[in-house]
Amino acid sequence: MIQAKQYSLVADIGGTNARFALVADASSTPLEPRNLRCADYPTIVDATRAYLQQAGLGDPYQAAISVASPVTGDELNMMNHSWSFSVHQTREDLGLRHLKVLNDYTALALALPSFSAGQCLKIGPGEPLDGYPRAVLGPGTGLGVSAVIPAGDHWIPLESEGGHVTYGPMNRRALEIVEVMREKLDHVSCESLVSGPGLAMTYEILTRLERGEARKLTPGEVAELATRNECPIAVEALSIFCGALGNVAGNLALTLGARGGVYVGGGIVLKILDFFADSSFRERFEQHGRLTSYLRQIPTYVINTDYPALTGAVVALAAAYENVGVVSHDTVSR
Repeated sequence: MIQAKQYSLVADIGGTNARFALVADASSTPLEPRNLRCADYPTIVDATRAYLQQAGLGDPYQAAISVASPVTGDELNMMNHSWSFSVHQTREDLGLRHLKVLNDYTALALALPSFSAGQCLKIGPGEPLDGYPRAVLGPGTGLGVSAVIPAGDHWIPLESEGGHVTYGPMNRRALEIVEVMREKLDHVSCESLVSGPGLAMTYEILTRLERGEARKLTPGEVAELATRNECPIAVEALSIFCGALGNVAGNLALTLGARGGVYVGGGIVLKILDFFADSSFRERFEQHGRLTSYLRQIPTYVINTDYPALTGAVVALAAAYENVGVVSHDTVSR
């Protein structure tokens, strides 16, 4: 049993799942990683306590928690889940001396420099260049976006909400879908299409356009029908999803000059990997007019390792990243 004050808690809280682990002092390896469903717990504190109880360990003395939400102050409201919480109060409730909360894709970006070749699957051509930014994006319950920029011995992570930029349809079919989405949404963002809910909505819209009656399925059901080639509309929906992700990834690479590579995270793509590799993702990534040859030289990867954002949360605890995210300290020495 690891004794109290010898380890830190790290967590990655998405709209659906809460992933936890512990890290012993002087180590960067997450221990006892576990995944809990957010919907099973009324608050982030309840979920954290449940994890600690299940792991059978004492109270950690510090924590870094990444959340799928803008992190702009002490009071946080998650974008794709009902949890709202105060960083300061959460630290007190958990009995921590130090608590850092940061965006989940900021944490994932911090993990990028530590990935080995075996932890990433390359899609398409291109080779990474040293000294250039590395970008990351990933569809899940939402669409996370971030990057790291090299700065001497360290990397500067971006605290971004790039998944919420406006989506620009690339063809007539995508325009039809966006027009229907506008009937329901105030703003059609990239996340509106490139996310689990976006995939489900795209399928629903396509059944309405093709059959005159909308059919609702879960994202998992759409993906399963498509990967088994059992439903042409599901295949089209998943194809649109992959192509839109490629377009968004190419835009991100151009915006950041991410010649160090663009990485795709999130759980959805790993579940459809064969379909994804054969999709229009890479073609749409490169297809940017006069800058097509520029993008063709930038590699794209799918992150294929367990709990990658937890690795980034460990990095975020380092003194070099003191100003990343929102931090609460116990000013009373113990």
